[in-house]
Amino acid sequence: MHRIGSFLPRAGLMASTFLALFCWMGPMSIKAQPSASPAASPREGGASEEGGDASRHQWVRVPRVWGRITAEELGVVINLDDPYSVEVGEYYIRARKIPPSQVLKVHLPVRPTLDRQEFQALRRQVDGFFGARTQGLALAWRQPHAVECHSITGALAQGFDPEFCEKTCSPGKPSRYFGSPTTHPMRDLGMRLSMLLAAPDVAQAKALINRGVASDGTLSQRGPKAANAHFVTTSDTLRSVRSQLFPPAGPLPTFGIDVHLDRTDALRNADRVLIYLTGREEVNALETINFLPGALADHLTSFGGVLDKPNSQMTVMSWIQAGATASHGTVSEPCAYVQKFPHPQLLLLFYAQGASAMEAYWKSVAWPRQSLFVGEPLAAPFAR
Repeated sequence: MHRIGSFLPRAGLMASTFLALFCWMGPMSIKAQPSASPAASPREGGASEEGGDASRHQWVRVPRVWGRITAEELGVVINLDDPYSVEVGEYYIRARKIPPSQVLKVHLPVRPTLDRQEFQALRRQVDGFFGARTQGLALAWRQPHAVECHSITGALAQGFDPEFCEKTCSPGKPSRYFGSPTTHPMRDLGMRLSMLLAAPDVAQAKALINRGVASDGTLSQRGPKAANAHFVTTSDTLRSVRSQLFPPAGPLPTFGIDVHLDRTDALRNADRVLIYLTGREEVNALETINFLPGALADHLTSFGGVLDKPNSQMTVMSWIQAGATASHGTVSEPCAYVQKFPHPQLLLLFYAQGASAMEAYWKSVAWPRQSLFVGEPLAAPFAR
């Protein structure tokens, strides 16, 4: 596999292997309805695939899921040594009415990366305090976001593997939660999911939390206007490796969603955007996008999850700042394995069945050791 850092050659693909992972999946099959005259997608110097190349895309099968992780099953972890963490964590507890018995307060270094000893001490505190009663965690901080080469969210769910850091371009540890129908990952699989409540500042973190809370149930009843899911193929061939995993374009009347396949480097003036998945080092014109509460958005690149320092690549913080409610990025060089990034169709179909943002993102990544999940964990616009 080739690296996807800056100025690197085109990667070979492994999507056929990735799609083979879905052979076992259950009875739910979704088919897009053809549109007589699909609306043009907002684009910048590009074109829409709708009604054209879209015929090569096919829906995958996913299991039916009932229920989701709720506030009664979510823990909150606050770092007492970080003023951001204390203020954002307390705000989240009030917003989601988290019981005091599900709030753990710790002391952590306020820096980008924990070493393995620091992480193991944190994990012992988490496991000892929460046991098996919580299925997921809201981590109320921006730093630390990594444990050496692992994301902190990946390490908490899958453990720390020092050998993996010797070659981050190797295949990752498969997630037992990938594509799973369970709504109790800790109880059933021994995996405690987590998501980072990270934003550029406290005010934007509170706005993020408000968007998540406001999203609940807003799309469970079909309204006169559809929510839009944009799957974008850019001129960056290397970072567009997910394009062959995109669903077919067209409306999904069951969920009130219109699926758009766009060929452009940046959407502009797109309205009612629920999902925006693309691949570039930097995504322009985000200020022109009207994200719905609960929107999921990410860009496939190497260091989207590196939150602490400027680099040549945009981070997930830009999506949160633009109005998305959750995002995904990797914290160390993953190379062009599609298994290390959200599968577009799983992300959409689990979310549309009523999963929370945390669950939908986690269920869509096959190898999440390097994956940093950022956003409001409980956002669930399709909750019933």
